[in-house]
Amino acid sequence: MPPVTPGRSANGPAAAGANVRLHVIEVLRPVIAEAGYDLDDVTVTAAGRRSLVRVSVDADGGIDLDAVATVSRVISEALDADSDGGGAFAGPYVLEVSSPGIDRPLTEQRHWRRARGRLVDVEADGTKVAGRVVGTSEAGVTLEIRGQQREFLWAQLGQGRVQVEFNPPSVATEAEED
Repeated sequence: MPPVTPGRSANGPAAAGANVRLHVIEVLRPVIAEAGYDLDDVTVTAAGRRSLVRVSVDADGGIDLDAVATVSRVISEALDADSDGGGAFAGPYVLEVSSPGIDRPLTEQRHWRRARGRLVDVEADGTKVAGRVVGTSEAGVTLEIRGQQREFLWAQLGQGRVQVEFNPPSVATEAEED
């Protein structure tokens, strides 16, 4: 078996791409956390002689345009330093930094925490349910389903999805008061 070098794999291009993605995650996670954000996802795709690096970041208060610009600089500096140091990710790249959209699946506790007040669909304890996230804890999430609050342990929850509401209750209440 030939030796495995950074960016290459004895298992072919797909394994090499996975190795590069994992390396980029290892490089970026601490610098993004230090900047006050969470690394949500990374994809690295070959685009001719360059690589396209897509990084999704999030924060409890959300991400605004200034935050994206700040974290983009931090990410770029970290990737450049890794490339200069002979890391697994080297060569020219195009960097895209964004925040996850509303269609991002709720898979981690922080996703559920950030969805507080939102209507979600989820398979919970083997049954599909729709409810509003009213709280989270170390043990699980509390959903309001048809006026009743139900608690689900994290282990009982599948992947959740936030539902788009054009007139959420808080907006409807404010409109009725005017």
